[in-house]
Amino acid sequence: MPRLSEVSRDDAHPFAQVMYKMLFGDRDPVAEPGTASGTPGNWWTVFANCPDAFDHTTAGFQFYRSENRELSARHRELGQCRAGYVAASQFVFSQHCKAMRDVGFTDEQVEAIPNWSTADCFSLDERVLLAYTDCLVLEHGRVPEALFDQLKEHFSEVEIIEFTYITCTYAMHATMTKALRLEYDDVDERVQEVPDPDGNKAGLDVMAVVDTDG
Repeated sequence: MPRLSEVSRDDAHPFAQVMYKMLFGDRDPVAEPGTASGTPGNWWTVFANCPDAFDHTTAGFQFYRSENRELSARHRELGQCRAGYVAASQFVFSQHCKAMRDVGFTDEQVEAIPNWSTADCFSLDERVLLAYTDCLVLEHGRVPEALFDQLKEHFSEVEIIEFTYITCTYAMHATMTKALRLEYDDVDERVQEVPDPDGNKAGLDVMAVVDTDG
């Protein structure tokens, strides 16, 4: 379950109620969760605790889908999907795998997102964007000059700003969904101590058995 409470339809602010209607129909998404894409839908019901944050993030969705964008939908989705993968968000990655197919990427390309650097199914401009995405998310914005020079060979300054903004926004969404345990990121921490065969967690030098000097 999410780590924060969910806001029911009747308690949601007016704009959230509009979005609830679009996503859930006449259902209360807290009592009857689930969206058409198969997600629980609790990203919306948890964010509704803070109406300003709800409205601000929804405006972000409208920003990247606006007809005023110079960046193509294909290039946008490439960054969003890779950002979800490298930020380890099952929710962001899964949703944008679907969105990649919707804008014309093949199954082969979608399946190659995790190992794009060794795949031969992306064009040069797409590979440049994927490398840039890794710098934005994994290197926290540390981008080699040579890579940025390549970026400017393929994209306008406006496209670069739009791509950077949208990709970083989705890195943030990936972080937040994991922290709040929303949607497909409601998972237990898998990196933890495993008891020994007797069920104990007592002190033990686990490498003593291979210490030839011991």
